[in-house]
Amino acid sequence: MLRLPKLKRILIVRPDRIGDVVLSTSLPREIKKQYPDSHVAVLVRDYTKELFVNNPYVDTILSKDDFNLETFSGYIKTLLKLRKLDFNIALTLLPTSKLSWLLFFAGIKLRIGVGHKFYQFITNAKSVYRRKYKPLRHEADFCMDTIRKIGISSNDYSSEIYLSEIEKQNVSKIRKSLLNGRRYLVGIHSGSGKSAPNWSPERYAELIDKLHENPEIEVVATDNEIVEQFSKFDWLKFPNKGIGLREAIQNFAALDLLVSASTGPMHICGALKRKTVALFCPLIACSPKLWGAAGNDALNLLPEENYCSVKCPGDPKKCNLEGEGGITFERVATEVEQKLRN
Repeated sequence: MLRLPKLKRILIVRPDRIGDVVLSTSLPREIKKQYPDSHVAVLVRDYTKELFVNNPYVDTILSKDDFNLETFSGYIKTLLKLRKLDFNIALTLLPTSKLSWLLFFAGIKLRIGVGHKFYQFITNAKSVYRRKYKPLRHEADFCMDTIRKIGISSNDYSSEIYLSEIEKQNVSKIRKSLLNGRRYLVGIHSGSGKSAPNWSPERYAELIDKLHENPEIEVVATDNEIVEQFSKFDWLKFPNKGIGLREAIQNFAALDLLVSASTGPMHICGALKRKTVALFCPLIACSPKLWGAAGNDALNLLPEENYCSVKCPGDPKKCNLEGEGGITFERVATEVEQKLRN
């Protein structure tokens, strides 16, 4: 057990993509449960800080993009800013050499990071290990190891995004405007930023067509830009086109269910407790056991057992999960309809 300061000022560092940041939203909550008088801050990228807005367990949101670490003067200014905030514990979920040295020179006495790089060793940072994902656990659970290091034994790693009362009222209005008198609102998110195996846009178009045959289901495309292959659906709406993340979060909150690959919007819906049906690859690096939505009613679909041995292109990010033994749009449509009824 590490010796901890009586008054805990904790900085959680996760300058990563949307999905990774969502999976760290459990940390402030579990810290405050055990240390209610602590001050909890997060350091994230500018485009992900909206994920922590209205979070009752986060006292300060810092954006890495506000810091200039590329010049000597910018580095010193950042250092002085962190020193003024007087953090005494830092939890680094994505360590880098530059960040590790910054936290060291900022005078943060207890620094805990994932892995054990040389720069962590020489800055006397404490480490938690993933040991090549053996045994395989959820990414959010691996993140929790950093707070277990400071005496928090919780196993509740469910992610959560918080809406204000005004946002909740807005969600009701959005839902009503998008439903068009139908019962269920299903989002289709075809993009993944090439971060995971994914269908082609043509396959998502077939799913949209199939789902819209059901008179109880209204479908919307949640991509933030127009998908060319969807242009044949003159009724299809793109509510997230050209808007900011916080507005998109409200649109996701209006859904009953989202269909997507393993991507940021899936994690957003998981944190909003919306149902998800997601396409996954069984390889460890892409496994739903590691990267599935955390805390919602989620169905994670995999291709047939022998699919990868026959069809795998060698790079899971190039896999489209299609062909014999893959994941068909008919199967997904059936699973969506069943999950909506349950």
